[in-house]
Amino acid sequence: MVNALGLVEYLKVPTGMMAADKMSKTSNIDIIHAATVCPGKYIVLFKGNLSDVKAAIEGGTIGFEHNVIDSFLLGNPTEQIYGAISGSTSVEIKGAVGIVESYSVASIIEAADIAAKTSAVTLVEVRLARGMCGKSFFIINGELSAVEMSVENAKKHLMESGMLLDSAVIASPSPNFIENLY
Repeated sequence: MVNALGLVEYLKVPTGMMAADKMSKTSNIDIIHAATVCPGKYIVLFKGNLSDVKAAIEGGTIGFEHNVIDSFLLGNPTEQIYGAISGSTSVEIKGAVGIVESYSVASIIEAADIAAKTSAVTLVEVRLARGMCGKSFFIINGELSAVEMSVENAKKHLMESGMLLDSAVIASPSPNFIENLY
């Protein structure tokens, strides 16, 4: 049973690749995204049962500490997170749009999960540092009050870790803006 999501973010690409290989050999996980991200970092995002994801994080950080930027273990992530990360979410935007930006990949995935679980919103996209100099963001959609509440909870989480960069809520986005949203 898959009930956990993990990520380790590395400073250097070869180290990240070596750690990803070690994690996949020593833990029963499914790597769902392993890639170079801006500015030349490497991330490994994986899922599995809670104990395997925890073991993979330990295996991917022990011995690599000098190259680990961030990591997380997320139990029972929202199912929306997978489509939003992979870019396979197809959403008809109705109502308000919320955008939250952070300084790291790991922190934005955690914040997106919090936002999606806070209220009835749809997670539209989670952008993982692609073309953003290491920053990341997520976009949510829903009724204005739900979007505002979700954005506030995500911001609170990111402020506590010092990772919040910026946020916005657009109450009634224009059709032209929506056509070019993602």
